[in-house]
Amino acid sequence: MSTRDLIGYGANPPVVKWPNGARIAVSVVINYEEGSEYSILDGDPKGESGGESPSPAGPGERDLANESFYEYGSRVGVWRLMNILEKHDIHCTFFACALALERNPEVGPEIVRRGHEVMGHGNRWEEYYTMDIDSEREAIREAVESMTKTTGVRPIGWYTRYGPSVNTRELVVEEGGFEYDCNAYNDDLPYYTQVHGKPWLVVPYSLEVNDYKFWSGGLIAPNVFFETAKNAFDVLYEEGATHPKMMSVGLHCRIIGKPSRAYALDQFLKYASEKEGVWFARRNEIARWWKEQYPA
Repeated sequence: MSTRDLIGYGANPPVVKWPNGARIAVSVVINYEEGSEYSILDGDPKGESGGESPSPAGPGERDLANESFYEYGSRVGVWRLMNILEKHDIHCTFFACALALERNPEVGPEIVRRGHEVMGHGNRWEEYYTMDIDSEREAIREAVESMTKTTGVRPIGWYTRYGPSVNTRELVVEEGGFEYDCNAYNDDLPYYTQVHGKPWLVVPYSLEVNDYKFWSGGLIAPNVFFETAKNAFDVLYEEGATHPKMMSVGLHCRIIGKPSRAYALDQFLKYASEKEGVWFARRNEIARWWKEQYPA
């Protein structure tokens, strides 16, 4: 990623044709990470501090309260979210950390059984931008091997936590089994970039409609999540009358899996699914449709 593209599609984005003439492709993403966060038990110098409340624990000390905030996601939240999606007949993409799936063996097979996509989200919570190229290559290999074992399918997409390194995209292409990555926030549509002179598909992600803001302070109450999601949807849906777009909704089991927040998600999915011309799609479906209809 030696150069930047500040232009993209510019003033004339392509007139995309989604399946059945949809005006908008809505990509729901559930980040499944619980059990892969920083932990004294896993030999990290400090446990994860980014929980529901600030962690007072110092280096080398476990914060059992914070650990339990994360455990809620794997014990309760993931099931509530999958049930809500099933209620609306929506399939999503799970950005899954390999270690998290290993530690809750029920989850991986159930994700697949319910028709969702499992996508690579790292081996565990690791800063790939701090790794040398060989260490990152090995981490990607380990994650693919682990996820294939825990879910029965290999991931074909990749999205790193904390952002990619300068080597990530090349390593994902080099690995050979991936079809796209989501390591960008720079568009409302998929696009091709070049890796070693060959086209590579990027399906951008977004942090605009993302429940992590409940913990970071950007969202205050569940109704604010609903309004934010509705506003983003309405703008893209209106634009989609002439130039269809894509919308990302980013979720975390430990955050929006809580009852009051889950209600806001349920209400948004109800609102969006009652509109005509809405395609709720997994990211692998979007990627494959794009490659088929709009080859590089």
